[in-house]
Amino acid sequence: MIPLIGYTNRLSGRSGDSIEFKVSSIAHEPFTAQLFRSISADPNPMGPGIIERPVASSLDGNHYPSRRQPINAGSHAIADNDLPTTDGGFRLSALIWPTLPLKGGQAILSCGDIVLMIGDDGAIAGQAGDKRVAASEPLHSRAWYRVSLTYDSGDDTLTVSQEPIKNGHEAHGTVIAPGLKLSGKPIIGAMENAPAARPGDAPHAIGAHFNGKIEAPAIHDGAGNVLAAWDFARDFSSTRIHDTGPNGLHGDLINLPARAMTGAAWNGEDMCFRYRPEHYGAIHFHDDDIFDFGWETDFSFTIPDDLPSGAYVVRIKCNGHEEAMPFFVCPPLGQPRAKLCVLVSTFTYVIYGNYARPAYHESWHGRVAEWDAYPWNPAAHPEYGLSTYNFHSDGSGICHASHRRPLFNVRPAFLTTGIGEDSGLRHFPADGHLLNWLEQQGIDYDIITDHELHQDGYAALAPYQVVSTGSHPEYHTARTLDAIEAYRDNGGNLMYLGGNGFYWRIAVHESEAGALEIRRGEGGIRAWAAEPGEYFNAFDGTYGGMWRRNGRPPQSIAGLGFTAQGDFTASYYRRLQASKDPAVAWIFDGIEDDIIGDFGLSGGGAAGFELDRADVRLGTPEDAVILARSENHDAETIMVPEEMLTHIMNWPLESTRDLIRADMLYFKTASGGQVFSTGSITYCGCLPWNDGDNNVSKLTENVLRRFLGE
Repeated sequence: MIPLIGYTNRLSGRSGDSIEFKVSSIAHEPFTAQLFRSISADPNPMGPGIIERPVASSLDGNHYPSRRQPINAGSHAIADNDLPTTDGGFRLSALIWPTLPLKGGQAILSCGDIVLMIGDDGAIAGQAGDKRVAASEPLHSRAWYRVSLTYDSGDDTLTVSQEPIKNGHEAHGTVIAPGLKLSGKPIIGAMENAPAARPGDAPHAIGAHFNGKIEAPAIHDGAGNVLAAWDFARDFSSTRIHDTGPNGLHGDLINLPARAMTGAAWNGEDMCFRYRPEHYGAIHFHDDDIFDFGWETDFSFTIPDDLPSGAYVVRIKCNGHEEAMPFFVCPPLGQPRAKLCVLVSTFTYVIYGNYARPAYHESWHGRVAEWDAYPWNPAAHPEYGLSTYNFHSDGSGICHASHRRPLFNVRPAFLTTGIGEDSGLRHFPADGHLLNWLEQQGIDYDIITDHELHQDGYAALAPYQVVSTGSHPEYHTARTLDAIEAYRDNGGNLMYLGGNGFYWRIAVHESEAGALEIRRGEGGIRAWAAEPGEYFNAFDGTYGGMWRRNGRPPQSIAGLGFTAQGDFTASYYRRLQASKDPAVAWIFDGIEDDIIGDFGLSGGGAAGFELDRADVRLGTPEDAVILARSENHDAETIMVPEEMLTHIMNWPLESTRDLIRADMLYFKTASGGQVFSTGSITYCGCLPWNDGDNNVSKLTENVLRRFLGE
């Protein structure tokens, strides 16, 4: 167990908003908390290091009692009320699509001590107090079955049955169990007082979670009358389930299992649940689903009116252990305190939250110790819930993300990788390179996060002279893209200082704060692929996957779009002749070099890891000027799959090597705004290099100060 760890109920706020901090500490002594402004989150001794400024606050001098807070993983549904006690026989039934049948001990539908489940040998089983019954052969994985547990009070028989919907054999089992009655609160996908996972552990209050899809669970009395029948093909975006039976045993979904999933009747005739809901009446449950840890609040911090916009960290300490919980302060809506807005990509941070990288190796902790970096890694602690770049225990892709749990990668000094010569940073720590550089240059800025952008739209950006992204603004909703486009098209000046931006479409849950959904549909570089028919987001009913397949390629936003990806390495840009036209030559004022960015804290160069290129066919303005182009990328940097038609042909009909590049681009909009884009994730890692005395810094300052009107 990690000795001291915590999270906040929100990642950003404005003056007057309260940030709640939820902490688990194994110590007996109390812990302390202190507020800091985060300037640099890079622990690399070759760079600026960790820079944090203490801020006097209401937290100072307080001591908070330590307590352990539990981790309750696993999704299920639970009814609001108890089922009326039933005499004279009963039947529990469901359609199931198990994904880990041989794992055993998985409840499908339970009510009190009566449970329809998968037994230890992978066959359908029934449990009634101390009575057990099982079918004669195990279930097959990823196949639909009709399963039931039936009690006949006339002859006191308890019978289980499994019937394959398509091919296979029926299997049954029967045991004598006199005097059974059915009562209690129905639970779908789990059971109360589940056996302990390990010898010596206490039983779980709710456990034995099911892995796979459940559809149409129902309870009947001995005469065949419906007592409860849940229809999952209603209210797909909701965390409520609807009972069509006479007792109205509606209920709640816990830990966000995946809805709008194909059911037993799905045949491919319709790919969207909105048009054929009866084909999408299944919910996919997992024993490792996690949405909200639900920890108690240990202390709160109300953002004062005079606290400047910026990135902040609350550091807690106890018994030599330390934890840092960041949050962002935004100015009041419509009341900017600077001319520059830095758009912080919290949606991307959360979607990547707790990404256990396949390349992780415990040897990385040598560098962690040497640099005094963040000590924990999600690959070593999957119990805190993994990211949408990982898989569930049953091999299905994780499609939901949330910040309502500790996120290791949203921490100062978290090393995404422990190999190579660079800092090994992504996301929050990497974006600190930009914030540190702005501090170096004495340029004031406000912060707006994706949350405010989605909530407030264009109004969140409208007051600013310039809006700049960070290193990786990858994940967006339709509202966030609408806001950015509206800002650009109404004369705003946009700086896209990252790579692989505006790429994937996500959905935000309207009632479950902090919940995000990603369906990795057809095309794109994907950590996993959604099942056929499951490409539409349950949260809002929209087609998921890449924005390019939704008719909004990244090139239509900032002129550039994803073209190539490699390892954590980087190259440089070479200035092109077009950049010497007097109309754009000011961008290179004070720069004699043609080679731009052959250095840096991220991959050793300005153009690397994930690269974007211009493409008029996909939305790059025809009058956009390509100022510089990267070159000399290593063999591990390859073209993205959406450009590939066959093994010998790609979509733009250019040579593959020509598509492996980052373009640096500038254009003006019809409304008088300006756009500058770099198309590389590693670009911001060059800004603070040599204390900001370098050609990437100079070039970026030229653009920013011109955009600011200085």
